[in-house]
Amino acid sequence: MSTSLELRHAGLRCEIAPQIGGAIAGLWFDDVPVLRCTPAESLNSARRSGSFALLPFSNRVADACLTWAGVRHALTSTPGDEPHAIHGVGWQRPWTVLEAWPDRARLSLMHQPDATWPFAFEAVQSLALSDEGLTMGLSLRNLAGEPVPVGLGWHPYFVKRAGCRISFHAKGRWEMGADKLPTHRVSAKGLVSDCAALQVDHCFDGWDGTVQLRDEQLQTRVTAGLDHLVVYTQPHLDFVALEPVSHVNNAVKRMSGTDSLGLRILQPGETMAAEMRIQVESVAPLRRP
Repeated sequence: MSTSLELRHAGLRCEIAPQIGGAIAGLWFDDVPVLRCTPAESLNSARRSGSFALLPFSNRVADACLTWAGVRHALTSTPGDEPHAIHGVGWQRPWTVLEAWPDRARLSLMHQPDATWPFAFEAVQSLALSDEGLTMGLSLRNLAGEPVPVGLGWHPYFVKRAGCRISFHAKGRWEMGADKLPTHRVSAKGLVSDCAALQVDHCFDGWDGTVQLRDEQLQTRVTAGLDHLVVYTQPHLDFVALEPVSHVNNAVKRMSGTDSLGLRILQPGETMAAEMRIQVESVAPLRRP
């Protein structure tokens, strides 16, 4: 069972589960679900939530193994049939509530080196409701005594309703192998598509920072100060995952000396930060003659 926080502003309501990965259990606009919603008291994993923070990396690290500065670190693989480490540390740990008001909250996570990630860090996430929608901030400060690779982002699951349509602009798309790891990059202008039959599980780069979702009830606009977007949905799923992230999947394994694929190398004491916003409005019903 989880102790939750509920934020409200005008027609927006957001439920947060600090003990379950600091996740968003649900987000509603005039009682219409914007994100996939699971009551906080029933939530037992952030991966069943409406959204959770991704840090200190997004998506997968191949074979749950990191070699950094000549040292090999075995990471904890994802429970199930995958051999990879996935989505970092934040979604697996309880977060501490630093401050809470009726319409906003700040949470923190202190991480010490362990089997999930070998470098210490401090993370802070903020969530605030306003006339501008839900604004989420995320920062990570390197507490290790050496430079370390760092990435961050968010993993929101948007409800896929009848008539759902997605549109965004990008420059490239990373193709995926059967092992769910990127194989190569191809040029791509983004995506404009109905979602009902859409099959996609890709990281797009050169994203311009805006994505639109529209269905018969809501018009949703997602913006972020990041230039990668992971999109995942299948015809049988009732959600569209739209994940603003800082780097390409498995970047820590694929990066070279000249191309970090978006991954940051943080010096000791240095901080990386980003912001994301979800803006929602109702779709006016069609007027019949």
